[in-house]
Amino acid sequence: MECHGGCKLLTAKRREYDEDDVRVRATRGSRPRTRTRPKHDDAIEGFVVAVDRGRYTVDGPDGTTVTAMRARELGRKSVVVGDRVALVGDVSGSAGALARIVRIADRESVLRRTADDDDTTTEGRIERVVVANADQLVIVSSLSDPPPRTGFIDRCLVAAYDADIEPILLLTKSDLATPNEILDYYAALDLPHLLTGPDADLTPIRKELAGHVSVLVGHSGVGKSTLVNRLIPGTGRAVGEVSAIGKGRHTSTSAVALRLPPIGKSRKDPGWIIDTPGVRSFGLALVSADSVLHGFPDLVEGTVDCPPNCDHLPGAECALDAWVAAGHADERRLASFRRLLASRTSSDLDG
Repeated sequence: MECHGGCKLLTAKRREYDEDDVRVRATRGSRPRTRTRPKHDDAIEGFVVAVDRGRYTVDGPDGTTVTAMRARELGRKSVVVGDRVALVGDVSGSAGALARIVRIADRESVLRRTADDDDTTTEGRIERVVVANADQLVIVSSLSDPPPRTGFIDRCLVAAYDADIEPILLLTKSDLATPNEILDYYAALDLPHLLTGPDADLTPIRKELAGHVSVLVGHSGVGKSTLVNRLIPGTGRAVGEVSAIGKGRHTSTSAVALRLPPIGKSRKDPGWIIDTPGVRSFGLALVSADSVLHGFPDLVEGTVDCPPNCDHLPGAECALDAWVAAGHADERRLASFRRLLASRTSSDLDG
């Protein structure tokens, strides 16, 4: 083909391109990502017994004590004492061995507390998980030196009912005082209780703990560590003294789960106890007002005649005053309930 100027048009062959001809360097924004995680089908099960600065002590198969760290794939999921976990890596338990926690089983219960009752404060907004998977809350209170504090016990009862954990009241130092007054205070409740002293037979307590994961909670100085050392000889939990003003000094510094020894020749699971640090308060900032009420089952029925949205604080319309006046509940219980409600907007934690 010729043009008018006598020149020839050069026709170039078109080239067919395919995807192999195109190479694009991947950038951080264009690199494909996947959420597929390894299944870890070979993982073994374990029970977290202690937590210490990012290292977890886990009771593994056949009672092997495994040291583990949390796998990155868990994200921000926390691991606490009482968690049932899946382990991979070196699970031999030998010196220097380190396994990884790759899964946390769904928790059957979670016992929580805040440092403050007021959820408008930083301490009130931070919720601390005390333990996971406990099915009994053993509220340890001494009968004397220091004396029992019903306000604290009431708080623990609210937390137990809110977490769907069965509470038990364990009264120590029975050689120093009688339990009549404290038992009378809780007479309207179906609250199991146990007594113990320095030389008391621990068999009733052992039977109550067998087959359960029980968390022990109490003020410092009430004898928790002494009790643990008696239940599990050789444990060596530090024991403190009570100060001159009747307050115990903190001895245990972190929660730890301990396997109870078998009872005689019984093949029944002897159970676990989780000893927690002595606490001065048990904040309930993130527990709903309804849950606080259900921590006082002797008062629940009395609210039927309350007006809608009743705050149950002292007032002419709250039916609880008439309920107590009619002898259906102890006035001290109503006073404690109202202190708890009022403390949710203040920093009064002692009760």
